Amino acid sequence: MFKLGKLKDHHVEQLADMFRLLGDPTRLRLMAVLCNSPAAASVAAAMAGISPQLASHHLRLLRAARLVRAERRGREIHYAVADEHVRHMLADMAEHVTEPHHHQHAPAGEAEEEKV
Repeated sequence: MFKLGKLKDHHVEQLADMFRLLGDPTRLRLMAVLCNSPAAASVAAAMAGISPQLASHHLRLLRAARLVRAERRGREIHYAVADEHVRHMLADMAEHVTEPHHHQHAPAGEAEEEKV
C-alpha cells in the first residue's frame, strides 16, 4: 500500500483539488451512478436526478480530474469510473460514512452535559 507520508507537495495539492471536486453532492451522485455501471451522460443525469446540461458540466470536470473516462458511442458519450482506485476510494468512503460509529471518548463538554 502507498504511504501517504511519501507524497510530494504537488501530489498533495492534486489530491486536495480532487477532494474539493468530490465535495460537491451532485458530482458525488454522478460518481455513485457510474460506480455501479458505465452510462451515457443522459442516463447518468436521469439516475442522479439532474438535468443533462448540468450533468455534462459536472462530468467534464470529473473527466478533467481523471476521475471518470469518456467514450463516444455514436451520438452519445458514455462515462465510466476512471479505474479501480477511484471505485475503491469511493466505496471505502461510502462504507465509512454509513457504518455505525460508536464514540469511545465524548468530546469535551459532552460528558459533563450527560451527567447533569
